[in-house]
Amino acid sequence: MVTEAAYMAEIHRGGLISVAKGQKEAGRALGIGLIGLQRLIVIPQAFRISLPTLINEYITVVKLTSLVSVISLTELLTVGQRLYAQNFLVMETLSAVAVYYVLIVTVLGWLFHWLEHHLELNNRTPQTLDDTSMGRLRASQPAPPSASARKASGPGSAPALQLVDIHKRYGQHAVLKGINLDVNVGQVISIIGPSGSGKTSLIRTVNALESIDQGEIILFGESYIHAGDNTNTQQVRRGVQHIGMVFQGFNLFPHRTILDNVTLAPRYHGRDKLISEQRAYALLDKVGLLAHAHKYPHQLSGGQQQRVAIARALAMDPHIMLFDEPTSALDPELVGDVLKVIGDLAKEGMTMLIVTHEMDFALSISDRVIFMEDGLVALDAAPGMIRADQCGERIKAFMRV
Repeated sequence: MVTEAAYMAEIHRGGLISVAKGQKEAGRALGIGLIGLQRLIVIPQAFRISLPTLINEYITVVKLTSLVSVISLTELLTVGQRLYAQNFLVMETLSAVAVYYVLIVTVLGWLFHWLEHHLELNNRTPQTLDDTSMGRLRASQPAPPSASARKASGPGSAPALQLVDIHKRYGQHAVLKGINLDVNVGQVISIIGPSGSGKTSLIRTVNALESIDQGEIILFGESYIHAGDNTNTQQVRRGVQHIGMVFQGFNLFPHRTILDNVTLAPRYHGRDKLISEQRAYALLDKVGLLAHAHKYPHQLSGGQQQRVAIARALAMDPHIMLFDEPTSALDPELVGDVLKVIGDLAKEGMTMLIVTHEMDFALSISDRVIFMEDGLVALDAAPGMIRADQCGERIKAFMRV
């Protein structure tokens, strides 16, 4: 039993470490705590990963180990020997033992097979909603928060976000070398620069996916993160709830429907189920995916999954949105749909920081464009200045304008 228990523990451990890191980061970006991450995201996926191996091991346990009085083969044979020693019906007794054992293994095997089939996500193929169903859902949707309400949510007239002397190192390599940045409410800032310049690391510090080694982050005039802070404190998680993030690789939760992906964070944070679902339907309608609300992520294209990720980030009604190269993992023909959704958010007054390599899009949507290189802000300028070729040869060469 000790040997089998140790082996099964390794199977479970293998399942846990097989869950992609991005799944945990997506949960943290939604303000979900460590226990919630394990309960809602990690363990359900780990169990599905481990299940085939666990089934084989359970069958082995049934065959070799006495779990209850007469469940193992050894125990059954022992009972059979006692019986035919008394009645001398050897073949009849051993046949009964065989039938009994096959019955036990068959029932257990059938139950495990049903469980594996039930949990296999590829077997779940909900269909697209028809026009009648979508009409009913639209009729029940509440009015979305207005842009003015979103802007008024920050206390006073302080900037939405302030980064003060931010430093970040990975070992001996410094990726951020004293970043100072003020983002006003309603501003759209595109962050561009060569690979390895610190763009992604910068926005990951904003929603506490990365700690900072020096400096301070201020959210609507209130202290949010200091150097050395534990990023899993309640104060930090409260701040994260006001910041939505969309990842380069989508990071949707594959074991949950599209609707569940969008409602997970609001329900975890105590919002009413009905209100959360109504809001989720409204957001999915906003990004053009209401018809796919009951499908799973594997049934959608890359562009559709990224739009679901945007809806999920918006479900907590954030004051700031972060986009980490939201179109880099998409085919060219899918980019336009995602950029349109981001453009609509800009028109509504959403405060946004966008890491992107879409230069034309950055110039068209942004109030400011920040060029980063070698962990520093090399340029902070309006798009008009870049178009007018007032920002130097380095910027011109990089953007090819």
